[in-house]
Order: sequence, then structure tokens, then C-alpha cells
Amino acid sequence: MLYDAYEMQRSMLAGASALANFGAGLLQNPANPFAYFGGGAIMGSALEVFAHASAPRGKPAFGLTKTVVDGREVVVHEEIVARKPFGQLKRFRREGVEDSPRLLIVAPMSGHYATLLRGTVERMLPTCEVYITDWRDAKLVPLSEGRFDFDDYVDYIIDFLAEVGPGAHMLAVCQPSVPCYVAACVMSADKHPCTPRTLTLMGGPVDTREAPTAVNLLATERPHAWFEQNAIATVPMTYPGAGRRVYPGFLQLAGFMSMNLGNHMISHWEMFKHLVQGDDEGAEATKRFYDEYRAVCDMTSEFYLQTVELVFQRHALPKGEMLHHGKRVDPGAITDIGILAIEGERDDISGLGQTRAALTLATNLPEDKKRYYMAENVGHYGIFNGSKWRNRIAPVVEEWIKANG
Repeated sequence: MLYDAYEMQRSMLAGASALANFGAGLLQNPANPFAYFGGGAIMGSALEVFAHASAPRGKPAFGLTKTVVDGREVVVHEEIVARKPFGQLKRFRREGVEDSPRLLIVAPMSGHYATLLRGTVERMLPTCEVYITDWRDAKLVPLSEGRFDFDDYVDYIIDFLAEVGPGAHMLAVCQPSVPCYVAACVMSADKHPCTPRTLTLMGGPVDTREAPTAVNLLATERPHAWFEQNAIATVPMTYPGAGRRVYPGFLQLAGFMSMNLGNHMISHWEMFKHLVQGDDEGAEATKRFYDEYRAVCDMTSEFYLQTVELVFQRHALPKGEMLHHGKRVDPGAITDIGILAIEGERDDISGLGQTRAALTLATNLPEDKKRYYMAENVGHYGIFNGSKWRNRIAPVVEEWIKANG
């Protein structure tokens, strides 16, 4: 019933958004006298803000068509090199560029699409041949394709690394830090030929007992049964994945929005003022951010519930209780992967120390294969996007890849 109610509301808001957009266009039309006096500009701007906030959104495109390598502009081709039911592997091939480090960026499966890391990919393109995991919206996967749980996530990472080939590097942003670390342990223990040379973990919940945030407390204050009863819904008949049990993306978005509701309201107020003042460029910057931020997708219930249990409630990895297909995961198996842990000083999702714990767990890894970097005055989103990522954090990642190439 929850998902059906949401779909009804979404349909109603889509119609309201279309009407508001029409009204905004009418009131802002230069041929309309009310665009210049009588409050027409204010009303039109208010309608435009509402239309943008309530508009339905699908999967965004990366839209990365070029980059600059060694001072020259090169064309970038987006290719799908591997397909699986719940995700695909994308490659950003730079025309005429060879012999660069191969980097697999593992995008979060946490309610947003891989395009949330567009800025991450764009910044690494000049120096690396970039691949990225492009997870699929669970409501679009038919029941006939089966389940997708935590073990499957780890298996996908291993298979994608095998597709990229030996000698690659891996970067995990937030949520995938734990499954990527597990994959590194499993591949090291198995002497897998495609074990990554480096593993960069950015703002990830490796050990959520360290500096717990509001997100961590939410997971620990409620029993596992609460999440199963209140956070899981059934996909309606209007989607290919009808009948699949999922954690809906709209619930994840509502949770993130409520955590910083004041900031989001201020952002929309600023967008409104930009529109009234005729500053279209300033308004567009806010629109672009929320076009991506509000584009959400569903996760399978089994993956979501296992993540809550294993990562946030049981702390299975740091306590030595993590299993992969029934076999204990041993961080001590990692002996030659260069691990870089990056944290943001103001991260309100993964607190300080949660990602750094990955270095402590790798007991048999030499110290010169470990590095920690704390980005001052950087929040969670700023770790992998924006000017601080481009100018301060990305160079650290590139240096680490080069040092362990």
C-alpha cells in the first residue's frame, strides 16, 4: 500500500508540476505585461520553483563527452562492457589515449544512481581509464531474475574487476566501502589474478562504532524487524519488477532531505531569489544539483536489510564475523593492496574513524601500503564532488595510484 500511495501522489504532483510550469512560462513571457509589474515576476518565480521541486525524474545521463589529457582535448566514449541483471559495468574510453591506470569506481547502491558520481568520474578522466558500476533500479528487474543480496554485491565487484583486468585500481564511495573491502579480502585469500593494486575508501561505514552519526544511531536504536516492517514495500504492477520487495528510493530521499531540511529550504529560497532577480545562471546551478539529488532508485529488500544488519547493527566486518557465502572473511589476507582511507572532517553520514578502521583491520599489510587522509572542512558530499574534491582530494588519490602502479 505504501508504494501505491506514493505512486498516486507522484502522478498528482506530476500534473501539478506541468500546470505550474505552464503558469511560470506565461507569467515570465516578455510579451506579457504582468512580467514587468503587478507581482508577475514573483508569482512566476514561485511557480517555477514548485514546478521543479515536484517534477518526476528518471535516470540521469553522465553526459561526459570530452576531457583534457596532457593539455589536449580528447573525445570520451561511454561504453557498456558487461551486463548483469542488477547492474552493468560502464567504461569511459578516451579516444587515442592508452597506457593509463585502469580505475574501477564502485558507485553506492543507496538510493541514487551512479551519475551521482559524475563529478568523481569527470575529475579522474584526465589521468585514468575510468570504469564505473552502474547499478540498476530494482523495480525494473523482473522477479524471474532472482534475488540480489550482500554476497551478490561482492560477487559483482569481483566479476567487474575481472572484466577490467589485472593491475586495476578500485575506488569505493561511501556505502560500497564495506563490500569492496570484503571483495579485496576474498580475492587476496584466493590469490585472484585481478586483485586490485590499490583500494581507495572514501567516507565509508567500515566500523560504525566509531563516532556514530544520526544515520548510525537510527540503525542501532531500532530492531531488525522494525526495518522489515516499516522500510520495505512491494513494487506495483506498473513496473517490470512488479511483486519484488524493495527499499524504495523515495524513502531514502525523504530520510536524507529530513536530515538537512533547513539547508534544503534555504537552497530553494535562494533559487527563488535568483529567479526574481533574473539570475538564471545561479538558479540553474541549484536546479542541476536537485535534478541529480532527487533522482532515486530502489534497492532489493534482501540487500538493504542485510546491510543494515551486517554493517550497522552487528558490525560484522570489524568484529571478524563477516561471512561471504558461508566462509569467514579474513582482512589479514590483504598483504599487497595499497589501501587509502579518506574521510571528511564534517561528514554527517560516516563519522571520523569509520573509514580509517579499514587500515587497522588489515593486520598483515605493511605500513607503507597504508595511508590516511582527512579532508578539513569537507562534508560527506564534498568528499567526492565539488571544488574540494577536484583540487585537494583527487590529487591524493592520483598520487596513491601512481605510487602503487
